[in-house]
Amino acid sequence: MLMLTLNVIYVLVAIAIIAMVLMQRGSGAAAGSGFGAGASGTVFGARGASNFLSKSTKWLAVVFFGISLFMAWQASHSARPVVQQNLGIMAEQPAPAAAAGELSKPSQSPSTVPSAPITAPSTTPSSVPSAPASSAPVESVPVEKETTPSTPAQAPVTPPQGG
Repeated sequence: MLMLTLNVIYVLVAIAIIAMVLMQRGSGAAAGSGFGAGASGTVFGARGASNFLSKSTKWLAVVFFGISLFMAWQASHSARPVVQQNLGIMAEQPAPAAAAGELSKPSQSPSTVPSAPITAPSTTPSSVPSAPASSAPVESVPVEKETTPSTPAQAPVTPPQGG
């Protein structure tokens, strides 16, 4: 009953704070009259004595935060222990496995999961044929002949560019 009453007061105080803030005139309201005629002192300077709206907004905020703190304290201290639920078949499941990178402790009971025996890799030849050592075709490069002075000079031969 206490928490219900506090919740209602809490909502009403929040609505009252919103209404008080919306009714107040902003500090920049006097800026419209011009900066040179003394209005800049009220815009950028310290404000004078606070009025009723700002005082009531301050006290409503104090009440709002006080109720917030009390409700949080009450909720943390009145927490009840969790009642174990009947999970049926899910309660029979084993504990989750170790996360990646962690070593799990070996269980004392034998495992019910079948596993294949670990064997060393065999050195017998496989039935899959292997590829030849180099499968790229070899290109022949023409050999340059030495030119004699009686024959005209030939342009150097460049090997073909593969690609």
